[in-house]
Amino acid sequence: MPDLDHVPLRRALISVSDKTGLIERAQRLADAGVEILSTGGTLRALQEAGIAALDVAAVTDFPEMMDGRLKTLHPRVHGGLLGRRDIAQDADDMAAHGIPAIDLLYVNLYPFEETVAKGAEYASCVENIDIGGPAMIRAAAKNHAWVAVCVDDADLDAVLQAMDDRAGATPLALRKQLAAKSYARTAAYDAAISNWFSDTLEIETPAYRAFGGNLLQALRYGENPHQAAALYRTSENRPGIATARQVQGKALSFNNLADADAAFELAAEFDPETSAAVVIVKHANPCGVALHDELATAYENALAADPVSAFGGIVAMNRRLDAVTANELVRIFTEVVIAPDADEDALAVLSAKANLRVLLTGALPDPDQKGWLTKTVAGGLLVQERDTGRILPAQLKTVTKREPTEQELADLLFAWKVVKHVKSNAIVYVRDGATAGVGMGQTSRLEAARLALRKAEATAEENKWDTPHTQGSVCASDAFFPFADGLNAAIEAGATAIIQPGGSIRDDEVIAAADEAGLAMVFTGMRHFRH
Repeated sequence: MPDLDHVPLRRALISVSDKTGLIERAQRLADAGVEILSTGGTLRALQEAGIAALDVAAVTDFPEMMDGRLKTLHPRVHGGLLGRRDIAQDADDMAAHGIPAIDLLYVNLYPFEETVAKGAEYASCVENIDIGGPAMIRAAAKNHAWVAVCVDDADLDAVLQAMDDRAGATPLALRKQLAAKSYARTAAYDAAISNWFSDTLEIETPAYRAFGGNLLQALRYGENPHQAAALYRTSENRPGIATARQVQGKALSFNNLADADAAFELAAEFDPETSAAVVIVKHANPCGVALHDELATAYENALAADPVSAFGGIVAMNRRLDAVTANELVRIFTEVVIAPDADEDALAVLSAKANLRVLLTGALPDPDQKGWLTKTVAGGLLVQERDTGRILPAQLKTVTKREPTEQELADLLFAWKVVKHVKSNAIVYVRDGATAGVGMGQTSRLEAARLALRKAEATAEENKWDTPHTQGSVCASDAFFPFADGLNAAIEAGATAIIQPGGSIRDDEVIAAADEAGLAMVFTGMRHFRH
């Protein structure tokens, strides 16, 4: 029986799109006496560097053609990858047809994901769909008993290290690991292609739906210490958590990432050219949100909205972080700060808090950008479009006798953007461009309204205000009021205007209660449930 834990590596096929680090690694293979087969641009790069390499066409007796589309799809290539060295019939077939055994395949694929991310035209995206690469990867991975398959530099480095340790051979355990990774890579690649087609052709519910990504970070644990977790990057071109650069701080946890994502997506709802926005989040729910011309004042107002909950929270903003705001940030314990960018002076201030995680994304996510969200259920996936619903002032329908004032309207639109990002059932009170009370995740709308008031009262006590800021506030509800009791709770809290979807069979009752109290109420015709 052959020793599968010591398979000599004598011949390699290298064909890479990204040639970073190629020459150094190929030289190590050549120095180890490995014969190198190659194609196209990879072959030219190797030969120009003085590394002996044989054109695959010399093995196949078939020229590269169709502008490079047809190079490796040939029995002498795939036979060399698939041939089982311990099966007599395979060995006889390889000998009879002049098929050389290939012990190592190193392929990185055409940059399809990168091409799509750049917004390339349809034809260019199609041309960057790799055919021969995935076919070879799958063949080599199937025959991992004999073949080592590499899809990136890290894989080849592992093979080179094994060769150094084992006199030019590779162990079975490594080849199994490489095969598993290779199938995951081609699956993620195909997922990116299929999803691009579905999006481009506007197929909302394709018969098959695939999702894939590459590992960015293995996390210490998930939501709780007994749960394994990791962060993966998908092919979606969206600034945020997965694309951010961490400039300082401890490693991010699962909960840090989830909360920072929630905070940054809400901050991005507000145009930075119009006003600075600061969002403070705890457990995926906003506890303080504020707008102002100055970023530092927006932060101070967001913090004042619920200073107790803000302790140990995540802070997101829609503008470049400045030193003035940074000096305010470091006054309390904060887990994560996420912003599009930051001044050097601001980073110097934050560096005094060595454990504070600071993420810079380079840009804001587009609230109008289409995309897909997933949620696992037993035996399946729920898939839905990202909630890109937004309301313009002209789309609001005033249903009460009184129209909202200009200030009320501004606060209503602000509150509506905030409530979209609060767990249902959700009620949000807003006054003068800052949240005054947030009631989230309640099983009844009435309790959400009451919770928001209780939090506002506690905040008033903490800040030593005479009255809670729900007095003279506006109120947003993520879904309609099924009864007038929820509205009455908002009236008791001191709200003077309401924004809600409308659509209840008891809308008339709710409108009558608003009119009796002298409130202005507008309907959006759009719901923002969030679970």
